[in-house]
Amino acid sequence: MSDEAPETKPERVLIVEDNEHAAYLLRTLLERAGYSVVVSPDGRDALEKLASMEPVDLVMLDLMLPYVSGYQVLIEARQNPKWQRVPIIVVTARTLEMDAVRALETGANDFVRKPFSPEELIARVRRAIELQRSAA
Repeated sequence: MSDEAPETKPERVLIVEDNEHAAYLLRTLLERAGYSVVVSPDGRDALEKLASMEPVDLVMLDLMLPYVSGYQVLIEARQNPKWQRVPIIVVTARTLEMDAVRALETGANDFVRKPFSPEELIARVRRAIELQRSAA
């Protein structure tokens, strides 16, 4: 009998971000915090991932995406039974209050404006995953 605790898999995060620099920054922050990361470069690819892959523990979603908007990705995620309970944090350069209200009313769990504090963003990620796990 082993005294070792069972190995736990790192939480998985899907980043939907078309800006390569922003995607790299988010990926680096999350990986350094111990998360496993998948990156989707546009809305169309994000919808394909929603249809083909197992749900992740959290989605970080930009609103301004090529091909399919972040709002549409958010709607599709909330209509997909496998993905509807996955926390979604919108991370966007859009700064208008109406953008935050629309994203939250469409189903986002949180709204973060760029530029953001790395420490605050990681704290929001941790909290969103904890809340989803405790609700399950």
